[in-house]
Amino acid sequence: MKVLIVGGGGREHAIAWKCSQSKRVTELYAAPGNAGIAQLATCVDISVMDAEKLVAFAKEKEIDLAIVGPDDPLVAGVADAFMDAGIRVFGPRANAAIIEGSKAFSKDLMKKYGIPSAAYETFDNADAALAYLETAKMPIVLKADGLALGKGVLICNTLEEAKEGVKTLMLDKQFGSAGDKIVIEEFMTGREVSVLCFCDGAHIKPMASAQDHKRAKDGDQGLNTGGMGTFSPSPFYTDDVDKFCKEHVYQKTMDAMKAEGRDFTGILFCGLMLTPDGPRVLEYNARFGDPEAQVVLPRMKNDIIDVMEACIDGKLDEVELEFDEQAAVCVVLASDGYPEHYDKGFVIDGLDTFKDKEGYYVFHAGTKQTDKGIVTNGGRVLGVTAKGRTLVEARANAYKATEWIQFENKYMRHDIGKAIDEQ
Repeated sequence: MKVLIVGGGGREHAIAWKCSQSKRVTELYAAPGNAGIAQLATCVDISVMDAEKLVAFAKEKEIDLAIVGPDDPLVAGVADAFMDAGIRVFGPRANAAIIEGSKAFSKDLMKKYGIPSAAYETFDNADAALAYLETAKMPIVLKADGLALGKGVLICNTLEEAKEGVKTLMLDKQFGSAGDKIVIEEFMTGREVSVLCFCDGAHIKPMASAQDHKRAKDGDQGLNTGGMGTFSPSPFYTDDVDKFCKEHVYQKTMDAMKAEGRDFTGILFCGLMLTPDGPRVLEYNARFGDPEAQVVLPRMKNDIIDVMEACIDGKLDEVELEFDEQAAVCVVLASDGYPEHYDKGFVIDGLDTFKDKEGYYVFHAGTKQTDKGIVTNGGRVLGVTAKGRTLVEARANAYKATEWIQFENKYMRHDIGKAIDEQ
């Protein structure tokens, strides 16, 4: 099979690595890819948003399967473009990817179909939002309706903070048009868990649980980022929680989308809060999480191509997902100053150390091949993942492996997986 992966981040490197393990894949391409993906696939310089060029390339190379990684092209209809051209594609159509593309849509869907979530109100007028806040209970959560690189969520502890948040999202347009409409939501407390699920439009199969760390600095301080590290499985995602979510969240969401004429095929990412009153949905994503994919995929025993094809063909119920008993931890190596201002172009040393090491992985997120070697080319540069018999061992292995990599403005959190010690 000839496979094309659309994307160029850590998630897409993890997908490319998993595809390269498949005996069925004969040729692997990535658009645009990165320096790490280039070691597994032929990278082509086509934007993830350029549906016309992506489809033309797929036709030229006689691609058998396209896999769309990021949220922006899915919401923009890149998967539709492949389907309309008769090319098999893994990823939801735009009318289903809206479950991530619009927070207001997903909140309305949950309310309509009785899927447990936080109470909320939606506003497209800043004055109305500010008036509502005067009567609201603090703390409170503000969410930009549209896509904002995983950063358009503000947790406000006081009325003043909340008012400032409305100004940031709706008036200052910090996240552009994503803030034209906002969702104001009750603040929930509890453990956060992420569960990625394969979906075929009717059936849904959850993968191993994970937990991401969004804040830039140790102790969950600093700004929200795209994710600074993650671990899998979550010790808080118990059998009881799993049973509840399969019944009241996962299948209900599939059925709700089907009832709305928006059959969801691809990856549904369920961000959950394990509250004192039971699990609640924090958010949905319409694709693999990043960096969650970097701990879940190394633990997955199945051939990913088999599973993706079962999703496309509506035969997911015939697949039994299997995961390694070992735990995995990923620590993101970022550019100092991320997510605000940071320098790029520093040579990365030590990448070859991973080549012969079983259970250790380095996934490239923001890297580029140059005459000087592989250099930093983004805020999140690399995801260093390691396995272990326990979460504690996997974490120790991952942090040991971060020492193998050096670049000038290397930055990381030192407390990824701190919740492991609190179970």
